[in-house]
Amino acid sequence: MSTGSSLVQQSVNVKSVVLHRVCVPLAEPFRISNGVVADKDSILVEVKTDDGVEGWGECSPMTGTFYSSTTPDVSWQNLTEELIPKLLKLRNLQPDSLYLQLRQIPADNFSKTGIEGALWEVLANRTGKSLCELLGITRRPVPSGVAIGIFDTVEELLDRVQLYVSHRYQRVKIKIRPGWDLEPVSAIRQQVPEIQLMVDANAAYSLSDSEVFKELDHFGLMMIEQPLAAEAINEAGELQAQLSTPLCADESAESLTTLEQLIEKKAARVINIKVQRVGGLSEALLMLETALKAGLQCWVGTMPELGIASAQALHVAMHSGFTFPTDIEASTRWYVDDVIEPFIEIDRSGFIHVPEGVGSGYKVSRAKVEQYTTAVARFEY
Repeated sequence: MSTGSSLVQQSVNVKSVVLHRVCVPLAEPFRISNGVVADKDSILVEVKTDDGVEGWGECSPMTGTFYSSTTPDVSWQNLTEELIPKLLKLRNLQPDSLYLQLRQIPADNFSKTGIEGALWEVLANRTGKSLCELLGITRRPVPSGVAIGIFDTVEELLDRVQLYVSHRYQRVKIKIRPGWDLEPVSAIRQQVPEIQLMVDANAAYSLSDSEVFKELDHFGLMMIEQPLAAEAINEAGELQAQLSTPLCADESAESLTTLEQLIEKKAARVINIKVQRVGGLSEALLMLETALKAGLQCWVGTMPELGIASAQALHVAMHSGFTFPTDIEASTRWYVDDVIEPFIEIDRSGFIHVPEGVGSGYKVSRAKVEQYTTAVARFEY
């Protein structure tokens, strides 16, 4: 990806990289169809250049196999043994074309995102520009939607829905799984029929469950996210043909290659583009361009991440091509604390206003990083 700007095409000579592995407790456990998580285990990537400019990125898979086969342990190994040693040898790097070099290195996309994000921040700090300006994106408020996990009872779920509706989130997404689908959706529709509502299955169903989705088709949902396994693209095309509700690809939209397969099989009408999952800011924007050309709608998802990665993704989410609210929410919605200042917040209309300023507009709190650090690895050219 290249905007053609001489500012964007500047080279970055990396002098050192420090990895900070941090663990921040969630505000409450988050349960989806395949597990529960109570802490955010993330890897923060601190880059410094020959000329003393600093930038931060975040590598942010979830623990276990919560959303993908990549875990923080896998990313830590890939960063320390593969990516950082190779990039230090290259040294002369251009953030806008780094994704092409990263594609040649056999490592997970989360790790690549952490490095690329740090280098974009370096370039922003050096030039005094915001990330959205460097990426050629016009600044705008970002509409925020809430993602709500699975609870033991429908009553608990309804309490959470009412809470976040009162916080003015612009749409509600609930997690579903076999046996927890029609009843909670029906209950929400009865209690708050006017809200924009969608469901996320996290690949918990198969094509044999099509009757469930035909029933869900009657509830006026915005979309049904990732009903089938990531690799079941042919089957998703069959299911989409049976429904009026759009299917949204998430786990299956992990790269340009899989996106092209989704387009070919008409397996989704909406694409959830997660910067972490696809390998960085550049890859996310390339996927957006490809999806829009195919007539698909898009929005920016989250793993969720801590504030560094969330803030960078917000600059991508400002792009006018994203037409649905993002899953990026207020910092305090997810975590007891965060590593950025100020925290990410939503206003009374459900929008996130990204601070003006250099880079992401948010500052990394080194004190908070040190407070939550569980491991450190240092590399120097």
